[in-house]
Formats: sequence, structure tokens, C-alpha cells
Amino acid sequence: MKSLLTCFLVFTVALLYAQTPGNIPDKQAQKMYEQANRQLSSGNYQGAISELQKAVAIDTKFAAAFQQLGDISRKLRKYSDANTYYRKVIAIDPEFHSLTYYGLAESEMNLGDYSSALQHFTKFLSFPSVSDNSKKLAVKYINDCRFSIEAIKKPVEFKPVNLGASVNTTWQEYLPVVTADEERLIFTRRVNNNEDFYESIKKNSVWQPATYLSKNINTPNFNEGAQCISPDGLYLFFTGCNRPEGLGRCDIYVCKREGKGWSEPFNIGPPVNTSGWESQPSLSADGRTLYFVSNRPGGIGGYDIWTAELMEDGKWANPVNLGPSVNTPYDEHSPFIHPDNSTLYFSSNGWPGLGNRDLFISRKDAEGRWQEPQNLGYPINTAGEESGLTVSADGRTAFFASDMKGGAGGMDIYSFKLPEKVRPLPVTYIKGKVIDAESKEPLDANIKITELKGKRIIFNEESDAEDGDFLATMPEGKNFGLTVYRDDYLFYSENFSPEKMDAKGKPFSLVIPLRKIKAGGIVVLNNIFFETNKSELMPESKAELQLLLNFLKTNPNAVIEINGHTDDVGSDAANNVLSENRAKSVYTYLLNSKIDPSRLSYKGYGKTQPVADNTTEEGKRVNRRTEFRIVRY
Repeated sequence: MKSLLTCFLVFTVALLYAQTPGNIPDKQAQKMYEQANRQLSSGNYQGAISELQKAVAIDTKFAAAFQQLGDISRKLRKYSDANTYYRKVIAIDPEFHSLTYYGLAESEMNLGDYSSALQHFTKFLSFPSVSDNSKKLAVKYINDCRFSIEAIKKPVEFKPVNLGASVNTTWQEYLPVVTADEERLIFTRRVNNNEDFYESIKKNSVWQPATYLSKNINTPNFNEGAQCISPDGLYLFFTGCNRPEGLGRCDIYVCKREGKGWSEPFNIGPPVNTSGWESQPSLSADGRTLYFVSNRPGGIGGYDIWTAELMEDGKWANPVNLGPSVNTPYDEHSPFIHPDNSTLYFSSNGWPGLGNRDLFISRKDAEGRWQEPQNLGYPINTAGEESGLTVSADGRTAFFASDMKGGAGGMDIYSFKLPEKVRPLPVTYIKGKVIDAESKEPLDANIKITELKGKRIIFNEESDAEDGDFLATMPEGKNFGLTVYRDDYLFYSENFSPEKMDAKGKPFSLVIPLRKIKAGGIVVLNNIFFETNKSELMPESKAELQLLLNFLKTNPNAVIEINGHTDDVGSDAANNVLSENRAKSVYTYLLNSKIDPSRLSYKGYGKTQPVADNTTEEGKRVNRRTEFRIVRY
């Protein structure tokens, strides 16, 4: 809980007490009280507590000493002790000082006693000497108390599960992030005050013993933390503090997975990093938008959430503050942008909540504007501090860290089923492997996924050079085209429609065999679209047509024939005409794009060359296709 009031009432309170007739403290107790003040001046809290306890043992009516004990305990987050001491002050003198009620109320809030805290914040405001800033803060806490009282009446489902001994130890584990397939977990472990990254791989639904992530990333002299991993597990953005090459106290760094290892991290530099404090990065699924926390000038509160877009030249644009729909005059932390690119989870002590920091969700509206955040509810949020939430691609499982009872020790990593009301939009993923069709050896190739209607590229990466693997997320409910391209090979295309996603009901798994370019090779153009019984190209075909055009320009010796095919519905004559006209539409597009006519031909085959059974709707869909064949190379 962020307090804007003075934590310690040393000389002022002592003076007030001393001037109260009939309440002159015992001289020996007063001496110990003054010694406690000297201990406080040097930062020795335990020494001050010891002297103050001696003072109140001698003089049980020494209100100023009890007040000081309450303030120190509150500073040390020993809220139960602070509660006891403040109540001693009130029992001695109910009008001793306004800040007695403030300290008591804040302690009660941290103990989850919201009704009493509400009463005592209200009492604090009744004193005429309260400043405007203090009134503003107390009113905010009163609203928090009222929110909390109602939230506890309507608890949400929350059954956290400890990830077990393979991940959690007697040391501190926190800030978990997972890949879209939930098979790779990266987290921070603090050992002897040194923070490093560790990784656990899930096999047969069981997390394997965590291992040290990489000597290229972890260092013996600096802390690494506050990280995010791209959904495909290729890029790790993290926070590095006080490094020699840093621009400020804490900067954001990035590194890339290379086979089974990681590259050397590098500072992403300005304009994201400044001489201030930049931390807690979160990357959108398409890799184009970075969310992070900064205290740079121009913000709304102390720490705000900002966003920066990756430009075509590979540089980051000037960061933009998310604005008052997300940020408050207080602090916002730990943003997590879900792979749906429309749902943001973060922690805040500014929006109405139950404790020091609560977890919130904000969603984009149809115009791309962030809506007012919603508290995730009790008991996900408590009187303690909640932060660092990440959510699986399917939106069902959340991961977080907590020091709740029953753990291995300190902070442990847990997962829980996210209530439906605060789940993101449905997202699925493609997990694929690219191989050479003949040798079966893995290949690195360019993988691109495009939202066909809006032509927005949502994924553009290379498959892993060592194992040919890739992983990409896709929001459900839209049409997407996937293309796989590598020099000297025929490209591959696939289409993912809402119908396929609904029918599948789970992520897609693909093995993609690429064939060397040679005569007779055939490529099915799965992202060429026509209206039913028509031959005019639909706008969604543009991305695939451009890929075919680029292929012909890159391989000027390739001569192709464009082929059209239909299912067996309708007459042979009608199918022959339709298939030929569709092939001709592609042919004409290429001619209009300046491809030499001598390299092109087209032909319609009607229903004569099926590749699937026409007795099913899926078989018919597959048979209705446009393709090209290499005639000469």
C-alpha cells in the first residue's frame, strides 16, 4: 500500500505529548525514547524497537512511544504488531494524533480487516489538520475498503496448484512465463540475493527438473529478472540493472534461442531505454509491440505502462503511454499482453483493490482503445501483494508466484484455472516442423502467417535451424493463411478457417515437407479463394498471389502451368469451364504483374484429378483447389 504520509512521528509527537498536561512521561522512559530516535536516525530499526519497548515497560501510558512502535512496525510490514501498538495509543488518548488512526487503518487494510480500516480512515478524515494530499489518499483507501468488503461477499473460483519440487525449492521462485504450447517454463530464481533465470520443460504433462538457463544470459555479478518470452519460445526479453552498458538504472535486453542455447543478450537501446528505469517487458504475439514499465517523464503516475511499436527498419518507435484508461496517479506494474493481442493483465495500486497491489484485466474495444480495468476478484487478489500474472494461450490457465502456506519455501510458482469472466479471447496455435521431403532432414525456412481479410501479418519467423521446429499463435474466428518459403524449394501454403479451428478443438500439429524445385513439382495454392461457382479472385487471395509472384521473380528459369480443379458436384462440362476460368484468373493476374507470358500456361481439369474422397464435405473442399506445376526449370 502506497503511503504519502510521514511514517515516523518522532520529535513532533514527542513534543505534542510533552505539552499535554498530566501526561509527562517518566524521565527514564523519556531518555530511552530519545535514544530510540537516535537509533532511527542511523536506520537501526531493531535497536529503536528495543529502546521503545523498554520505555513502555517503564511507563505504560507513554503514548508517543507506542505510536513510534506502531510506525516502525508498519514500516517493517509487521502489521499485526502495528495494530496492537496503535490501539494502545488510542486506549491511552483517543485524540492523541490524527496519524494514529491513519497508521491503524493502513495496518488493518494489510491484515484484511477492511471494515475496521474503513472506520478508522473515516475517523482520520474528521481531524481538521489533515492536508489535502492526505485527504485524497485516505479517500482512495476508503474506496478500496468499500470495494474489498463487496468483493469478499462474491468470491471467484481459485484453486492454486503448486508446480512441484521440479520447479520450486527452498529458495525464491517467481515471475513465471510459458510458451504457447505450455511445454517450456522460464522463471526467476533468487539464491543468496542473486537472481538468475531457470527453465523447466514439460514432458508427458510433468514439469522436469529446472535447469540453469544459459551462461550467456545469467551473470554472477548482476541480477536478471522481470522477463517475458515470445509465444514461440524464440525471444527472451528481460530486465538488466546497473550493467556497464546500461543507459539507466534498469534497461530492457533481448536474446534469441539458437538451437538448444541462447545468444548473447543486447540492450535494445533508445528510445525504449532511457536514463530512467525501464523494466518488466511483455511482447505481443506478432513480435511487433512491446509493453513495459517506466518512470520516464510524461507519465501519469510514478510507474506507468508504456508501449513501443517495432518499425519496418527493425528499430523501435517512440514509446506511447497507455493513458488514463490503464495508468493511474499511483503505480502500475507487470504488464502481460495475451497472444490474442486484445487482453492486458497487469498489477496496480491505483485502481480499487484489496491490498498493496492487485491484478487487473483490461480489454481493447473494437476501435483498439483500452477499456477501464476490472479487478480479477477475491481470493485471487488479497490484502497482500499480487503481481506477475501470465496466462496460457488457450486462456484457461494462469501462472503466478506466491509465498502462501504449504509451499516449498519463500515464493513458489503456482498455476490455477482462470475464471471464465476474466479469460482472454480464444487463441490456438500451430506447432510445426519443416523437413526436406526426400532426406527428411530438418530445414530452416521462413514461416509467415497472414490474416487474410485484413492482410495483417501476425507471424513472420524462421523455423529452428537445428530441428526445423516453429510455433505460432492465431486468434480464433478469423481466416489465416500460412506460407513456408525457402530458397531453391517449392513453397508450401495452408489455410486455417474458423470451421477448421472449431472442428479441431485443439492446436494444429504439422509436418511440412518442402520439395526441391524441379520439373513436375506441384504446389497447392490453399489461399487462393473464389466465390461459389465463380472465377473472380477474392481479395483474400492477394497474399498468396504475391507469394507466387515473388517465387517467379526469384526463380526466373521456372516455367509453370496453373491448374484448376473442382469436386464432383455438377456436370462435367460446367466443372471443366469453371476450373479453367479459375486457373485463367490466376494466369491473368501474373501477366498483369509483368511475368513473361512464355513462362505461363493454364488448364482446367474439372473433377478428373481428385486427391480426396468426394463422399465427404472435407474431401470435396480439398478437391476444389488451384495449384501450379513446374513444367520446366
